[in-house]
Amino acid sequence: MVRLNRIYTRTGDQGTTGLVDGSRVSKADPRMAAIGDVDEANSALGVAIAALPADDLADLLRSIQNDLFDLGADVATPLEAGIEGALRVTPAQVERLEAAIDRLNADLDPLTSFILPGGTPAAAALHLARAVARRAERSLVELHQRVALTPAAIAYLNRLSDLLFVAARAVNKAGGGDVLWVPGASR
Repeated sequence: MVRLNRIYTRTGDQGTTGLVDGSRVSKADPRMAAIGDVDEANSALGVAIAALPADDLADLLRSIQNDLFDLGADVATPLEAGIEGALRVTPAQVERLEAAIDRLNADLDPLTSFILPGGTPAAAALHLARAVARRAERSLVELHQRVALTPAAIAYLNRLSDLLFVAARAVNKAGGGDVLWVPGASR
């Protein structure tokens, strides 16, 4: 269990931060950039949840927020440290996203155009969260080119952005439909 008695520790005042294994890295390290991007995706999900009614989708997104904290802990624990019992993203978490995508997508019409990010306020917030999740995924891929990561970590973010896209479409279906791209419409 996490217990924080003080919010500031001053240990990062020189531009470093601690990882789970006790090592310290620069706050500009690609590992910290990836963790920050995952945190930003989590915050964007919070904004989307605030725009949604209290329903099954909001509940799903709250569980995903918890998963994103797991993902941050996973990335903050170097694989090479070999810490027994370290919190890692699992394939089951990825599979749960896939099942949710399939459920949400089952009631949607096939795509005939690219979708513009917008529509209802909740759908727009979901589209923004999707874009932030994609950035987090790119950061993890970049980090993975330097250090080993849990394979399910990158897959999780890939599926999350897919889920957020489908969720935005589902929300827009209930609120008037997708906003479609019309190539060259404003020439």
